[in-house]
Amino acid sequence: MKKVLLVGGGGREHAIAYAVSKSKQEHELYSLMSKKNPGIAGLCKEYFIDDENNANQVARYAKTLGVDIAIIGPETPLQNGVVDALERVGVSSVGPKQEVAKLEFDKAWTRKFMQEYNIGGLPEFKVFSPGEDEEIRNYINELGDVAVKPAGLTGGKGVKVMGDQLQDIDAAKLYAIELLKNDVVVIEENLKGEEVTLQAFVDGKNLAYAPCVQDHKRADEGDLGPNTGGMGSYNDAGHLLPFMNEEDYEEAKQIMKDVVARVKEETGVGYRGILYGQFILTANGIRVIEFNARFGDPEAMNVLPLLETDFLDVCDAIVNGTLGSLDVRFSNKATVCKYAVPEGYPENPIKDASIQIGDVGDALLFYSGVYKKGGVVYTTGSRAVATVGLADTLFEAEQIAEEGISSIIGPLKHRPDIGKPELIQKRADHMNVLRRTC
Repeated sequence: MKKVLLVGGGGREHAIAYAVSKSKQEHELYSLMSKKNPGIAGLCKEYFIDDENNANQVARYAKTLGVDIAIIGPETPLQNGVVDALERVGVSSVGPKQEVAKLEFDKAWTRKFMQEYNIGGLPEFKVFSPGEDEEIRNYINELGDVAVKPAGLTGGKGVKVMGDQLQDIDAAKLYAIELLKNDVVVIEENLKGEEVTLQAFVDGKNLAYAPCVQDHKRADEGDLGPNTGGMGSYNDAGHLLPFMNEEDYEEAKQIMKDVVARVKEETGVGYRGILYGQFILTANGIRVIEFNARFGDPEAMNVLPLLETDFLDVCDAIVNGTLGSLDVRFSNKATVCKYAVPEGYPENPIKDASIQIGDVGDALLFYSGVYKKGGVVYTTGSRAVATVGLADTLFEAEQIAEEGISSIIGPLKHRPDIGKPELIQKRADHMNVLRRTC
Protein backbone atom coordinates (compact mmCIF):
# COMPACT_ATOMS: atom_id res chain seq x y z
CA MET A 1 0.00 0.00 0.00
CA LYS A 2 1.55 3.26 -1.14
CA LYS A 3 1.01 6.22 1.18
CA VAL A 4 0.78 9.55 -0.62
CA LEU A 5 0.86 12.96 1.04
CA LEU A 6 -0.61 15.92 -0.84
CA VAL A 7 0.48 19.36 0.41
CA GLY A 8 -1.90 22.24 -0.32
CA GLY A 9 -5.63 22.89 -0.37
CA GLY A 10 -6.60 24.88 -3.47
CA GLY A 11 -8.21 24.09 -6.79
CA ARG A 12 -4.91 22.90 -8.23
CA GLU A 13 -4.51 20.48 -5.34
CA HIS A 14 -8.09 19.22 -5.77
CA ALA A 15 -7.17 18.43 -9.39
CA ILE A 16 -4.06 16.59 -8.18
CA ALA A 17 -6.13 14.63 -5.64
CA TYR A 18 -8.55 13.76 -8.43
CA ALA A 19 -5.66 12.44 -10.55
CA VAL A 20 -4.33 10.38 -7.62
CA SER A 21 -7.80 8.95 -7.01
CA LYS A 22 -7.86 7.56 -10.58
CA SER A 23 -4.62 5.59 -10.06
CA LYS A 24 -4.72 1.81 -10.34
CA GLN A 25 -1.92 1.55 -7.81
CA GLU A 26 -3.06 0.48 -4.36
CA HIS A 27 -2.70 3.65 -2.35
CA GLU A 28 -3.88 5.81 0.52
CA LEU A 29 -4.04 9.57 0.07
CA TYR A 30 -3.38 11.93 2.96
CA SER A 31 -3.59 15.70 2.77
CA LEU A 32 -2.06 18.57 4.72
CA MET A 33 -3.71 21.92 4.04
CA SER A 34 -4.09 25.26 5.79
CA LYS A 35 -7.89 25.22 5.34
CA LYS A 36 -10.19 22.30 4.67
CA ASN A 37 -10.97 21.87 1.01
CA PRO A 38 -14.12 19.71 0.99
CA GLY A 39 -13.28 18.24 -2.43
CA ILE A 40 -9.82 17.11 -1.33
CA ALA A 41 -11.09 15.88 2.04
CA GLY A 42 -13.58 13.63 0.29
CA LEU A 43 -10.79 11.89 -1.62
CA CYS A 44 -8.47 11.33 1.36
CA LYS A 45 -8.12 8.57 3.88
CA GLU A 46 -7.22 11.31 6.35
CA TYR A 47 -6.54 15.04 6.19
CA PHE A 48 -4.82 17.47 8.52
CA ILE A 49 -5.36 21.20 8.96
CA ASP A 50 -2.04 22.88 9.68
CA ASP A 51 0.47 25.29 8.20
CA GLU A 52 1.33 23.82 4.79
CA ASN A 53 4.10 26.41 4.40
CA ASN A 54 6.05 25.19 7.43
CA ALA A 55 8.59 22.81 5.88
CA ASN A 56 9.62 21.08 9.11
CA GLN A 57 5.99 20.63 10.15
CA VAL A 58 5.16 19.00 6.81
CA ALA A 59 8.16 16.70 7.20
CA ARG A 60 7.03 15.67 10.69
CA TYR A 61 3.60 14.72 9.39
CA ALA A 62 5.13 12.73 6.55
CA LYS A 63 7.46 10.85 8.86
CA THR A 64 4.72 10.11 11.40
CA LEU A 65 2.42 8.78 8.70
CA GLY A 66 5.14 6.71 7.05
CA VAL A 67 4.56 8.43 3.72
CA ASP A 68 6.17 6.94 0.62
CA ILE A 69 5.85 9.96 -1.64
CA ALA A 70 4.76 13.59 -1.22
CA ILE A 71 3.24 15.81 -3.91
CA ILE A 72 3.71 19.54 -3.38
CA GLY A 73 0.99 21.73 -4.88
CA PRO A 74 1.64 25.43 -4.10
CA GLU A 75 4.75 27.55 -4.57
CA THR A 76 5.27 28.88 -1.04
CA PRO A 77 6.13 25.48 0.55
CA LEU A 78 8.67 25.02 -2.26
CA GLN A 79 10.18 28.42 -1.53
CA ASN A 80 10.37 27.45 2.13
CA GLY A 81 12.32 24.26 1.41
CA VAL A 82 9.64 21.64 2.04
CA VAL A 83 11.21 19.19 -0.44
CA ASP A 84 14.59 19.49 1.29
CA ALA A 85 12.94 18.90 4.68
CA LEU A 86 11.08 15.85 3.38
CA GLU A 87 14.26 14.41 1.92
CA ARG A 88 15.95 14.70 5.32
CA VAL A 89 13.31 12.36 6.77
CA GLY A 90 13.56 9.94 3.84
CA VAL A 91 10.47 10.97 1.86
CA SER A 92 10.69 11.49 -1.90
CA SER A 93 8.79 14.43 -3.37
CA VAL A 94 7.17 15.49 -6.61
CA GLY A 95 8.50 19.02 -6.45
CA PRO A 96 11.87 20.73 -6.82
CA LYS A 97 14.30 21.50 -4.03
CA GLN A 98 14.57 25.06 -2.76
CA GLU A 99 17.79 25.75 -4.66
CA VAL A 100 16.13 25.18 -8.04
CA ALA A 101 12.57 26.19 -7.14
CA LYS A 102 13.94 29.74 -7.15
CA LEU A 103 13.27 29.64 -10.89
CA GLU A 104 9.85 30.79 -9.70
CA PHE A 105 10.39 32.72 -6.51
CA ASP A 106 13.38 34.81 -7.58
CA LYS A 107 12.67 36.48 -10.93
CA ALA A 108 15.94 38.42 -10.79
CA TRP A 109 18.00 35.23 -10.38
CA THR A 110 16.09 33.55 -13.20
CA ARG A 111 16.64 36.37 -15.69
CA LYS A 112 20.37 36.51 -14.90
CA PHE A 113 20.57 32.71 -15.13
CA MET A 114 18.91 32.74 -18.56
CA GLN A 115 21.26 35.48 -19.71
CA GLU A 116 24.39 33.68 -18.48
CA TYR A 117 23.49 30.41 -20.21
CA ASN A 118 22.11 32.04 -23.37
CA ILE A 119 18.70 30.42 -22.95
CA GLY A 120 16.19 31.36 -25.63
CA GLY A 121 13.21 33.64 -25.19
CA LEU A 122 14.89 36.20 -22.94
CA PRO A 123 13.43 39.72 -23.21
CA GLU A 124 15.38 42.95 -22.67
CA PHE A 125 15.72 43.46 -18.91
CA LYS A 126 17.71 44.85 -16.01
CA VAL A 127 17.62 44.11 -12.28
CA PHE A 128 17.62 46.86 -9.64
CA SER A 129 18.20 46.77 -5.89
CA PRO A 130 16.83 49.08 -3.16
CA GLY A 131 18.48 52.47 -3.37
CA GLU A 132 18.84 52.46 -7.17
CA ASP A 133 15.97 54.88 -7.73
CA GLU A 134 17.73 57.06 -10.29
CA GLU A 135 19.07 54.07 -12.21
CA ILE A 136 15.62 52.50 -12.46
CA ARG A 137 14.10 55.77 -13.72
CA ASN A 138 16.77 56.03 -16.40
CA TYR A 139 16.25 52.46 -17.60
CA ILE A 140 12.49 52.90 -17.79
CA ASN A 141 13.13 55.99 -19.93
CA GLU A 142 15.50 53.95 -22.10
CA LEU A 143 13.04 51.13 -22.80
CA GLY A 144 10.04 53.43 -22.99
CA ASP A 145 7.40 50.71 -22.65
CA VAL A 146 7.97 48.39 -19.70
CA ALA A 147 6.75 45.65 -17.41
CA VAL A 148 7.58 46.12 -13.72
CA LYS A 149 8.13 42.90 -11.76
CA PRO A 150 8.83 42.38 -8.06
CA ALA A 151 11.53 39.70 -7.83
CA GLY A 152 9.63 37.65 -5.23
CA LEU A 153 6.34 35.76 -5.21
CA THR A 154 3.22 37.86 -5.73
CA GLY A 155 0.47 35.30 -6.35
CA GLY A 156 0.23 36.37 -9.98
CA LYS A 157 -0.85 39.90 -9.02
CA GLY A 158 2.34 41.93 -8.52
CA VAL A 159 3.47 42.38 -12.11
CA LYS A 160 2.20 45.57 -13.78
CA VAL A 161 2.68 46.72 -17.36
CA MET A 162 2.35 50.04 -19.13
CA GLY A 163 -0.80 50.59 -21.11
CA ASP A 164 -2.60 48.21 -18.80
CA GLN A 165 -2.26 48.53 -15.03
CA LEU A 166 0.18 51.43 -15.45
CA GLN A 167 -1.21 54.41 -17.35
CA ASP A 168 2.06 55.88 -18.55
CA ILE A 169 5.81 56.04 -18.03
CA ASP A 170 5.48 58.20 -14.92
CA ALA A 171 3.14 55.65 -13.34
CA ALA A 172 5.66 52.92 -14.14
CA LYS A 173 8.42 54.87 -12.39
CA LEU A 174 6.30 55.52 -9.31
CA TYR A 175 5.30 51.85 -9.01
CA ALA A 176 8.87 50.62 -9.55
CA ILE A 177 10.29 52.96 -6.91
CA GLU A 178 7.58 51.99 -4.45
CA LEU A 179 8.44 48.30 -4.94
CA LEU A 180 12.13 49.09 -4.68
CA LYS A 181 11.69 50.10 -1.03
CA ASN A 182 11.20 46.46 -0.04
CA ASP A 183 12.31 44.22 -2.89
CA VAL A 184 14.61 43.74 -5.83
CA VAL A 185 12.79 44.80 -9.01
CA VAL A 186 13.07 43.55 -12.57
CA ILE A 187 12.30 46.00 -15.38
CA GLU A 188 11.59 44.37 -18.74
CA GLU A 189 10.40 45.35 -22.18
CA ASN A 190 6.62 45.23 -22.35
CA LEU A 191 5.97 42.15 -24.46
CA LYS A 192 2.96 42.26 -26.79
CA GLY A 193 1.39 39.08 -28.06
CA GLU A 194 -0.53 35.98 -27.01
CA GLU A 195 0.33 34.04 -23.87
CA VAL A 196 0.82 30.28 -23.77
CA THR A 197 1.34 27.97 -20.80
CA LEU A 198 3.35 24.78 -21.27
CA GLN A 199 3.67 22.44 -18.28
CA ALA A 200 5.91 19.41 -18.01
CA PHE A 201 6.75 16.55 -15.68
CA VAL A 202 10.51 16.55 -15.01
CA ASP A 203 12.75 13.85 -13.48
CA GLY A 204 15.99 15.85 -13.41
CA LYS A 205 16.79 15.20 -17.06
CA ASN A 206 13.75 14.07 -19.02
CA LEU A 207 10.62 16.13 -19.63
CA ALA A 208 7.12 14.90 -20.49
CA TYR A 209 5.00 17.77 -21.82
CA ALA A 210 1.30 18.39 -21.27
CA PRO A 211 -0.93 20.09 -23.87
CA CYS A 212 -0.57 23.87 -24.11
CA VAL A 213 -3.08 25.96 -22.14
CA GLN A 214 -4.09 29.61 -22.16
CA ASP A 215 -5.03 31.28 -18.88
CA HIS A 216 -7.15 34.42 -18.45
CA LYS A 217 -5.75 36.69 -15.74
CA ARG A 218 -8.10 39.65 -16.04
CA ALA A 219 -11.16 39.66 -13.80
CA ASP A 220 -13.79 40.77 -16.31
CA GLU A 221 -15.06 39.81 -19.75
CA GLY A 222 -13.10 41.08 -22.72
CA ASP A 223 -9.84 40.90 -20.74
CA LEU A 224 -10.77 43.95 -18.67
CA GLY A 225 -10.45 44.65 -14.96
CA PRO A 226 -7.65 43.92 -12.50
CA ASN A 227 -5.27 40.99 -12.63
CA THR A 228 -6.21 37.87 -10.70
CA GLY A 229 -4.70 34.48 -9.95
CA GLY A 230 -6.56 33.26 -13.07
CA MET A 231 -10.26 33.29 -13.97
CA GLY A 232 -10.14 30.23 -16.17
CA SER A 233 -8.28 28.54 -18.99
CA TYR A 234 -8.64 26.28 -22.00
CA ASN A 235 -6.75 23.88 -24.22
CA ASP A 236 -7.67 22.68 -27.67
CA ALA A 237 -7.77 19.04 -28.77
CA GLY A 238 -4.13 18.09 -29.33
CA HIS A 239 -1.07 19.85 -27.96
CA LEU A 240 -1.39 23.26 -29.68
CA LEU A 241 -3.61 26.26 -29.03
CA PRO A 242 -5.63 27.58 -31.99
CA PHE A 243 -3.21 30.45 -32.72
CA MET A 244 0.00 28.37 -32.35
CA ASN A 245 2.08 26.51 -34.89
CA GLU A 246 4.36 23.53 -34.42
CA GLU A 247 7.45 25.73 -34.49
CA ASP A 248 6.17 27.72 -31.49
CA TYR A 249 5.61 24.50 -29.56
CA GLU A 250 9.00 23.00 -30.35
CA GLU A 251 10.78 26.22 -29.41
CA ALA A 252 8.97 26.38 -26.05
CA LYS A 253 9.85 22.74 -25.37
CA GLN A 254 13.51 23.37 -26.18
CA ILE A 255 13.67 26.37 -23.85
CA MET A 256 12.29 24.29 -20.98
CA LYS A 257 14.68 21.44 -21.77
CA ASP A 258 17.60 23.88 -21.75
CA VAL A 259 16.47 25.33 -18.42
CA VAL A 260 16.41 21.89 -16.79
CA ALA A 261 19.87 21.02 -18.13
CA ARG A 262 21.48 24.36 -17.28
CA VAL A 263 19.96 24.71 -13.83
CA LYS A 264 21.65 21.44 -12.88
CA GLU A 265 24.90 22.78 -14.31
CA GLU A 266 24.51 26.05 -12.37
CA THR A 267 23.37 24.70 -8.99
CA GLY A 268 24.45 21.04 -8.95
CA VAL A 269 20.85 20.16 -8.08
CA GLY A 270 18.59 18.24 -10.45
CA TYR A 271 15.17 19.73 -11.12
CA ARG A 272 12.44 17.21 -10.30
CA GLY A 273 8.73 17.87 -10.22
CA ILE A 274 6.63 20.13 -12.41
CA LEU A 275 8.04 22.90 -14.57
CA TYR A 276 5.59 25.51 -15.82
CA GLY A 277 6.70 27.76 -18.65
CA GLN A 278 4.73 30.94 -19.24
CA PHE A 279 5.48 32.11 -22.78
CA ILE A 280 4.26 34.87 -25.03
CA LEU A 281 4.22 34.69 -28.83
CA THR A 282 5.29 38.07 -30.20
CA ALA A 283 6.04 39.62 -33.58
CA ASN A 284 9.71 38.90 -32.83
CA GLY A 285 9.25 35.29 -31.78
CA ILE A 286 8.61 33.46 -28.54
CA ARG A 287 9.61 35.06 -25.22
CA VAL A 288 9.59 33.80 -21.64
CA ILE A 289 7.34 35.68 -19.23
CA GLU A 290 8.22 33.49 -16.25
CA PHE A 291 8.75 29.97 -14.96
CA ASN A 292 6.81 28.38 -12.14
CA ALA A 293 7.96 25.42 -10.09
CA ARG A 294 4.55 23.72 -9.90
CA PHE A 295 1.31 23.22 -11.80
CA GLY A 296 -0.69 26.30 -12.63
CA ASP A 297 -4.00 27.06 -10.99
CA PRO A 298 -6.25 26.76 -13.01
CA GLU A 299 -4.10 25.09 -15.72
CA ALA A 300 -3.73 21.88 -13.68
CA MET A 301 -7.49 21.45 -13.98
CA ASN A 302 -7.20 21.39 -17.76
CA VAL A 303 -4.38 18.91 -18.19
CA LEU A 304 -4.67 16.43 -15.31
CA PRO A 305 -8.13 15.15 -16.33
CA LEU A 306 -6.61 14.49 -19.78
CA LEU A 307 -3.74 12.37 -18.43
CA GLU A 308 -4.15 8.80 -19.66
CA THR A 309 -0.99 7.46 -18.02
CA ASP A 310 -1.44 6.48 -14.36
CA PHE A 311 -0.58 9.63 -12.37
CA LEU A 312 1.17 7.73 -9.59
CA ASP A 313 3.27 5.93 -12.20
CA VAL A 314 4.31 9.38 -13.43
CA CYS A 315 5.11 10.47 -9.88
CA ASP A 316 7.26 7.37 -9.33
CA ALA A 317 9.12 8.06 -12.57
CA ILE A 318 9.79 11.65 -11.51
CA VAL A 319 11.36 10.71 -8.19
CA ASN A 320 13.21 7.68 -9.60
CA GLY A 321 14.59 9.47 -12.65
CA THR A 322 12.91 7.05 -15.07
CA LEU A 323 10.52 9.39 -16.89
CA GLY A 324 12.33 8.77 -20.16
CA SER A 325 11.16 5.15 -20.22
CA LEU A 326 7.50 5.92 -19.35
CA ASP A 327 4.97 6.55 -22.11
CA VAL A 328 3.20 9.67 -20.80
CA ARG A 329 0.02 10.28 -22.78
CA PHE A 330 -2.81 12.80 -22.70
CA SER A 331 -6.26 12.43 -24.29
CA ASN A 332 -6.77 14.26 -27.55
CA LYS A 333 -9.58 16.34 -26.04
CA ALA A 334 -10.37 20.00 -25.51
CA THR A 335 -11.07 21.41 -22.04
CA VAL A 336 -12.44 24.68 -20.72
CA CYS A 337 -12.08 25.69 -17.07
CA LYS A 338 -14.14 28.51 -15.53
CA TYR A 339 -13.71 29.86 -12.03
CA ALA A 340 -16.56 31.25 -9.93
CA VAL A 341 -15.21 33.98 -7.66
CA PRO A 342 -16.82 36.12 -4.94
CA GLU A 343 -18.37 39.39 -6.06
CA GLY A 344 -15.82 42.16 -5.65
CA TYR A 345 -12.88 39.81 -6.30
CA PRO A 346 -9.96 40.43 -6.35
CA GLU A 347 -9.90 43.89 -4.72
CA ASN A 348 -12.83 43.73 -2.28
CA PRO A 349 -14.27 40.20 -2.33
CA ILE A 350 -17.29 39.12 -0.34
CA LYS A 351 -16.21 36.66 2.35
CA ASP A 352 -18.02 34.01 4.38
CA ALA A 353 -20.98 33.99 2.02
CA SER A 354 -22.90 30.74 1.59
CA ILE A 355 -23.11 29.22 -1.88
CA GLN A 356 -25.09 26.33 -3.28
CA ILE A 357 -23.56 23.77 -5.61
CA GLY A 358 -26.24 22.66 -8.03
CA ASP A 359 -26.16 19.96 -10.67
CA VAL A 360 -23.01 20.68 -12.68
CA GLY A 361 -24.03 18.18 -15.36
CA ASP A 362 -21.13 16.64 -17.25
CA ALA A 363 -18.60 19.16 -15.90
CA LEU A 364 -15.90 18.29 -13.40
CA LEU A 365 -16.12 20.31 -10.18
CA PHE A 366 -13.06 21.50 -8.29
CA TYR A 367 -13.21 23.34 -4.95
CA SER A 368 -10.72 26.08 -4.13
CA GLY A 369 -11.24 29.04 -1.76
CA VAL A 370 -14.18 27.65 0.21
CA TYR A 371 -14.88 25.94 3.50
CA LYS A 372 -17.74 23.79 4.74
CA LYS A 373 -19.60 24.31 7.99
CA GLY A 374 -22.75 22.51 9.03
CA GLY A 375 -23.08 21.04 5.56
CA VAL A 376 -23.02 24.50 3.95
CA VAL A 377 -20.24 25.73 1.64
CA TYR A 378 -18.90 29.25 2.29
CA THR A 379 -16.50 31.49 0.38
CA THR A 380 -13.18 32.64 1.83
CA GLY A 381 -12.70 35.66 -0.44
CA SER A 382 -10.41 33.91 -2.90
CA ARG A 383 -11.42 32.05 -6.06
CA ALA A 384 -14.19 29.72 -4.93
CA VAL A 385 -14.97 26.82 -7.25
CA ALA A 386 -14.22 25.84 -10.83
CA THR A 387 -15.92 23.71 -13.41
CA VAL A 388 -14.17 21.98 -16.28
CA GLY A 389 -15.80 20.86 -19.50
CA LEU A 390 -14.05 18.10 -21.42
CA ALA A 391 -15.08 17.23 -24.98
CA ASP A 392 -13.91 16.57 -28.53
CA THR A 393 -14.15 20.26 -29.43
CA LEU A 394 -13.64 23.56 -27.66
CA PHE A 395 -17.21 24.55 -28.51
CA GLU A 396 -18.62 21.53 -26.67
CA ALA A 397 -16.19 21.84 -23.76
CA GLU A 398 -17.14 25.50 -23.24
CA GLN A 399 -20.83 24.67 -23.16
CA ILE A 400 -20.27 21.97 -20.54
CA ALA A 401 -18.16 24.28 -18.37
CA GLU A 402 -20.65 27.15 -18.67
CA GLU A 403 -23.60 24.93 -17.79
CA GLY A 404 -21.72 23.67 -14.75
CA ILE A 405 -20.59 27.06 -13.45
CA SER A 406 -24.07 28.52 -13.96
CA SER A 407 -25.51 25.95 -11.56
CA ILE A 408 -23.50 27.36 -8.64
CA ILE A 409 -25.66 29.87 -6.78
CA GLY A 410 -24.51 32.69 -4.53
CA PRO A 411 -22.84 36.12 -4.57
CA LEU A 412 -20.42 34.98 -7.26
CA LYS A 413 -19.27 36.00 -10.72
CA HIS A 414 -17.40 34.30 -13.53
CA ARG A 415 -16.19 35.05 -17.05
CA PRO A 416 -18.68 33.60 -19.54
CA ASP A 417 -16.38 34.49 -22.46
CA ILE A 418 -13.61 32.01 -21.57
CA GLY A 419 -13.52 29.35 -24.27
CA LYS A 420 -16.07 31.16 -26.46
CA PRO A 421 -15.36 31.10 -30.21
CA GLU A 422 -15.44 34.91 -30.39
CA LEU A 423 -12.67 35.39 -27.84
CA ILE A 424 -10.53 32.61 -29.26
CA GLN A 425 -10.92 34.05 -32.77
CA LYS A 426 -9.90 37.46 -31.43
CA ARG A 427 -6.69 35.90 -30.08
CA ALA A 428 -6.03 34.11 -33.38
CA ASP A 429 -6.62 37.30 -35.39
CA HIS A 430 -4.24 39.18 -33.09
CA MET A 431 -1.55 36.55 -33.61
CA ASN A 432 -2.03 36.61 -37.38
CA VAL A 433 -1.49 40.38 -37.40
CA LEU A 434 1.69 39.99 -35.31
CA ARG A 435 3.08 37.29 -37.58
CA ARG A 436 2.53 39.48 -40.65
CA THR A 437 4.65 42.20 -39.05
CA CYS A 438 7.61 39.85 -38.49
